[in-house]
Amino acid sequence: MATGHEIDSATDEHWMRQALALAVRGAELGEVPVGALVVRDGEVIGEGWNQPISGHDPTAHAEVVAMRDAAARLGNYRLTGATLYVTIEPCTMCFGALMHARIARLVYGATEPRAGTCVSQLRLPEQTFYNHRVAVTGGVLADDSAALLRGFFARKRG
Repeated sequence: MATGHEIDSATDEHWMRQALALAVRGAELGEVPVGALVVRDGEVIGEGWNQPISGHDPTAHAEVVAMRDAAARLGNYRLTGATLYVTIEPCTMCFGALMHARIARLVYGATEPRAGTCVSQLRLPEQTFYNHRVAVTGGVLADDSAALLRGFFARKRG
């Protein structure tokens, strides 16, 4: 049965490349290189990169910035039918936000062993206490995402 959220790896890679470009923009501004975009019906409706340092805002993770952008453009905080692309596995805060926004599908790049909530730690998509379910696809261009992060932190330490 078609759900409208079938997995298409070429499409996922296309959007993830755009998220990676947003992550690079963040890195150029001194932020941890994470990028995100919200796509619905083949169109970008929101985009963001990490901005907690420059924005003096601990909630300004790439996912939250992208969802805020999408919600503002649509005039609605519910982002039903949308896919959130992000270069790294979301943290608890970001996963909670995408659930509240009713994101239909999450696609992420690299896993985040310490704070990732999809497969690395809490496995939140598997929990049954939510009244919304989100389809999750991980590992899309994971090597590219991980290399961007490794390079950023190596430059910070070096």
